[in-house]
Amino acid sequence: MTDLTDLTISDAREGLAAKSFSAVELTEAHLAAIEAANLAINAYVLTTPERAIDMAKTSDARIAKGEAGALEGIPLGIKDLFCTKDVRTTACSHILDGFTPPYESTVTANLWNAGAVMLGKLNNDEFAMGSSNETSFYGDVVNPWRRKGSDAPLVPGGSSGGSSAAVAARLCLGATATDTGGSIRQPAAFTGTVGLKPTYGRCSRWGIVAFASSLDQAGPIARTVRDAAIMLGAMAGHDPKDTTCADLPVPDFEAVLGQGVKGLTIGIPKEYRVEGMAPEIEALWQQGIAWLTEAGATVKDVSLPHTKYALPSYYIVAPAEASSNLARYDGVRYGLREPGKDVISMYENTREAGFGAEVKRRVLIGTYVLSAGYYDAYYLKAQKVRTLIKRDFDQVFESVDAILTPTTPGPAFAAGEKSGDPLEMYLNDIFTVTVNMAGLPGLSVPAGLSSEGTPLGLQVIGRAFDEETLLRVGQAIEDAAGVMVKPQDWWSTRA
Repeated sequence: MTDLTDLTISDAREGLAAKSFSAVELTEAHLAAIEAANLAINAYVLTTPERAIDMAKTSDARIAKGEAGALEGIPLGIKDLFCTKDVRTTACSHILDGFTPPYESTVTANLWNAGAVMLGKLNNDEFAMGSSNETSFYGDVVNPWRRKGSDAPLVPGGSSGGSSAAVAARLCLGATATDTGGSIRQPAAFTGTVGLKPTYGRCSRWGIVAFASSLDQAGPIARTVRDAAIMLGAMAGHDPKDTTCADLPVPDFEAVLGQGVKGLTIGIPKEYRVEGMAPEIEALWQQGIAWLTEAGATVKDVSLPHTKYALPSYYIVAPAEASSNLARYDGVRYGLREPGKDVISMYENTREAGFGAEVKRRVLIGTYVLSAGYYDAYYLKAQKVRTLIKRDFDQVFESVDAILTPTTPGPAFAAGEKSGDPLEMYLNDIFTVTVNMAGLPGLSVPAGLSSEGTPLGLQVIGRAFDEETLLRVGQAIEDAAGVMVKPQDWWSTRA
C-alpha cells in the first residue's frame, strides 16, 4: 500500500470511505512524519498530537455511522495566523508570545465542521510580512527541495512557507494559508504545490491575524488542483462576523474539474514580460500556452497597462494598513509585555522587543505614508492606481475567461541570498500583487522544474468569484504537466 502520507486528499477520502485505513492511522502516520522531519524543515511551530488523535477518533465514529463530512478524517496543518481556540496562536511574532485565543477563526471552524483533523500550527513570516519565511520569530522554514548537486538550504517562499513546505514534505495532506500580495501562490510555486488565492471576500477573514485588511485572503495549499478545490469548498462561505465576506453560495468547486478548457479564451498580458526575467520562466510560460491551446483553449495577447505601478502601490497600501492593524499590539491586554517607567515607555519597550526588523520597517513605511502632508502624495495616489489596476482587469475580462502568467520571476533562492536587500525581496511579488490589488482569484500550479532541478509554477488569474474557471484551467495545466513529484527525502531522521 502507498505510504499514507503520500496520498492526496481525494485518495485519502476514498480510502477512509472504503475502510482501507482509519482516520487515526492516517493521523498517526502524519504525526510520525512530522516528528522525523520537523527538526530539519521547521514547518511546524506547534504540534497538537493529542487533539489530532481525539479529532481522528471522532471522525472514525462519524465515518462508521455514515455521517462523514467533506474533509472527514483529513489531517491538515494550520498557518499560525489563524486563531485556534485554546491553541497558541502567535502570527510567529515575539509580541504575541503565549497568546491562546478563546475563539476559533471562521475558516478553521468551517474545516472542523467538515471533519478535518488539526495536526498543529505552521510557521510563517512574522505577521505574514515576507516572501521567504526568514522573518519568523521561530526561525526559518527550509524548503524540502534542493538544487541539483547542492546541500544549500533553499527558502520555501513566504509568507506561507510553513504551509507550502509541510505539504511538499508530506507532513500534512493540505494546509491553510493566507495571501496578501502572493503569500499563497509564491510559496506554492517554490515548493511544487498548488496554491489557491480566492477572490477577496470568498473566505471570511474573521479570526485571522490581520496584516492588510483590504488585501488579506485565506486559501488552501495542497498537492493537486482537485485537493485545493475540495479544501476551498470547506473553507469558503458567508460569515456575518466579517462585513467584507461575500454573501454568495459556495459552488461545488470539485464538480467543474472534468469540464476542460475547450471554448475558453486565455489572455496573455504583455506587461508580465519583465526586464531580467529568466529565460526558463519565459520558456515555461510558452509551454503553458501550448498546453492550453492543445487542450482546446483560444489564446490571445492582452494588455494590463498599469501593471508596472502595482508593486510600488502595493508597498504603500499594505504597510499603511499594517501600521494601523499592528497598533493594537501594545503589551497591555495579551502577549509580550516589557516593563517601562510609564505607560508610553512600556508600549515602546514592548514593541521594540516584540516586533522583528521587517515588521518594524513596514510599520514605519506605513506610518510615514499616512502622516500629515504625505497622505495625499502617497496613500491616496496608491489607492487611485489600485482603481486603475482593477479597471485594466475588468476591461480584459470582457474578452477573455482567464489570464495565464508565470507565478514567480525565478525558482526558489537560497536562504540569506536576498534577505539583506528588501527591494530585491519585494520584487518576488511582481507577478502576484496585481491580483490582490484588484481583489481577484489566482491559482499557482506546478508546471515543471528549473535548470537547478527545483519547481516552477504557472499562475492563472480569474474573474471575481469565478474560481470554477480558474480551477478548470489549473486542471488542464496539471493534466499536461503531471502532478509534481515528491522532493528527495534528505531530512528524515528515519533514513
